[in-house]
Amino acid sequence: MEQQALTDTLIAARVPLGDLQDGQRVGGVYAVRERELRRKRNVEPWLRLTLGDASGGCEAVCWEDAEALYAIAAPGTPVHVGGHFEVSERWGSKIKLTGLREAAVDEYHAEDLAAESEVSFERLESDLRELLATVQHPQLRYLLDRFFGEDSEIWARFRDAPAAKVYHQAYRHGLLEHTLSVAQAVSAAAAFFPGIDRDVAVTGALLHDIGKTEAYNDDPLAIDLTDAGRLQGEIPLGYYKVRRQIEEIPGFEPAVAQAVLHIILAHHGSLEHGSPVVPATREAVLVHMIDNLGGRLGSFDRLERQLPAGESWSGFDRALSGSAYFGARAAA
Repeated sequence: MEQQALTDTLIAARVPLGDLQDGQRVGGVYAVRERELRRKRNVEPWLRLTLGDASGGCEAVCWEDAEALYAIAAPGTPVHVGGHFEVSERWGSKIKLTGLREAAVDEYHAEDLAAESEVSFERLESDLRELLATVQHPQLRYLLDRFFGEDSEIWARFRDAPAAKVYHQAYRHGLLEHTLSVAQAVSAAAAFFPGIDRDVAVTGALLHDIGKTEAYNDDPLAIDLTDAGRLQGEIPLGYYKVRRQIEEIPGFEPAVAQAVLHIILAHHGSLEHGSPVVPATREAVLVHMIDNLGGRLGSFDRLERQLPAGESWSGFDRALSGSAYFGARAAA
């Protein structure tokens, strides 16, 4: 009992990454999201890590014993770190490590280290089922049930999958959260623009990222691309996944199939962003624009999670091509 009480005390004493303040001492277990062995000008190695927990992520650096620590800090590994958190106007926020070792299993709770959606799974699933019920086209309803039916193997993976490795909704249930928000927005916007087939647009929105169920792994502590994700890409994986299901439905209308498959192929919007074709229908343009908006706004959520207390500006973010400003935090 005394040992368990001591363990619980040590776990409770760990400061979530999102709550760290400039100059604060750091000690506790965090998950390694990424690792990189770099070289100084004199060729000596130094270690750069991305650490994470349920509150967000943070860069960490170490100048000593870099190669030995690199071997310990494999992505997905819980590690016990010691050091100091610093916020620099030039270099941004980071932990300067003074120690790092493998974490013992009784030093952490796994749920404290994996980021989660701020919306409950129950709410996300309920909203999804409500939206699915609005699709009137019988073949599209049947197609969607093959993916999102409660007994579907694809649904069992989809509901837990992340939406990305880093930029937006990079956590368990993230793909469900992102897909639902895009599909809900597409459903609403379809009523305001003439000529849009709402059922096709909503179906395309719900299936546009289905390839991510195969493109990303299922390790919540270190999200990464699978071999299939690296070799084929999430768009081809999604296209063939949906096409296979369509081909198993007798008498599926070719024009409807083509319209939905085009949305999946075109949803990144341009060839340089990974789409093999550009949007050529109203429905594909709508899904692309809403998907892009959802991803960019998701980046704001990620940056705000990582922002140190008292800060209102993020550092430069590649997804936004600039910094993000959080005026409400500044006012508070």
